[in-house]
Amino acid sequence: MPQPNEFESGFVAYLEGLADREDRGALAELRRGVGKTPGTEVRTFRYVAPWADGQWPLVERNLYLVASLFALHPASATEGNLGDTFRRIAAGSDSESIEKRFVALLNCDADDLPNHLRHAVSLAKSKEAPVNWRQLLADLRAFDHPDRYVQRQWAGAFWHREQTDNDAAEAAATTS
Repeated sequence: MPQPNEFESGFVAYLEGLADREDRGALAELRRGVGKTPGTEVRTFRYVAPWADGQWPLVERNLYLVASLFALHPASATEGNLGDTFRRIAAGSDSESIEKRFVALLNCDADDLPNHLRHAVSLAKSKEAPVNWRQLLADLRAFDHPDRYVQRQWAGAFWHREQTDNDAAEAAATTS
């Protein structure tokens, strides 16, 4: 799993500081980037451009994307990845429809990722499930890797506990 680097952690800490200070104006302007091509909403520049200056285009795109999604749902988790977030969501609802959304997210390409993430974060917000923003930013760095190891890690986090719980239930049923 890609680990968040110091730069990514610092950027998310900056976003968390906006939320902690309840800077509703800044968060509202960052939310204007939701649903748009990352880095095209002028009102987000004030908050992201100082961090994006001199970065590779992919890093810049990811900063704008995460900033707008964070502003939509500024609840932060300190552990896990997006698969863990989806697992928490599925535990308390119609897991079949959640699983279909999750599979669509895993299957999307980098161009469609902002749209799928917007839906994922909206769902997390509606279920009050926090997101590990540092890990998400790190994972976006490698999302388009040909080995798809980020997607496999998300999938492992989503289905691992479910499988472990199912195995435990089956073992308990057979010993009774």
